[in-house]
Amino acid sequence: MEWYKLIAVAALFICIMVFAIQFIRLIKLGVPKDLSKRDGDVKGAVIYSFTNAMAPAQKESAYMHLPTYAAGLVYHMGTFAALLLFVLLMIFSFAGIMLPVFISTVVSGAFLFTSLSGIGILFKRILNRELRSLSGFDDYISNILTSGIQLVSALYLLFPSVEIFYFLTSALLFIWLPLGKTKHLMYFFFARFHLGFFYGWRGTWPQKQH
Repeated sequence: MEWYKLIAVAALFICIMVFAIQFIRLIKLGVPKDLSKRDGDVKGAVIYSFTNAMAPAQKESAYMHLPTYAAGLVYHMGTFAALLLFVLLMIFSFAGIMLPVFISTVVSGAFLFTSLSGIGILFKRILNRELRSLSGFDDYISNILTSGIQLVSALYLLFPSVEIFYFLTSALLFIWLPLGKTKHLMYFFFARFHLGFFYGWRGTWPQKQH
């Protein structure tokens, strides 16, 4: 195996180990211990937290920025797809499987689209004064790496000669994932659970129909 592939695989292993440690720590904390009197449907609220509560109309200001909200959805789907692609490509490499040109072309086009969504969000963060004032080093690095892996994935599927850039970019992303804001890849699910638990316990969620 080439050295850059070894680096990428090693980085993925480190990433998984760090996430595993964080996951175990969060699981050990258990469910929130709320001392107030229970007054609602916690299970229903947790489900609501992951479904209807994610709609732009239910968020503080997302409904006023629907293009950005849509771009964010596309961008995040591209990130998950890029991580899955890396695993599949490694499996295919060991199994000697080659992706058909048609599939590679279609998937490459999809990644190009998702990467442009991420780049658009990055430029909005840079050009918008309010967003820029709220942004830090982590925000920019996380966006550059996640947009970068999607763009490099698109190129690699069409031009295998750029594989060194693909695997080194993957390695950088894997190292950064559990360190930067990208670690919300895992913390998102725990945060939404706790949010649903909190409002469900108090009977605030799910919202009652009048």
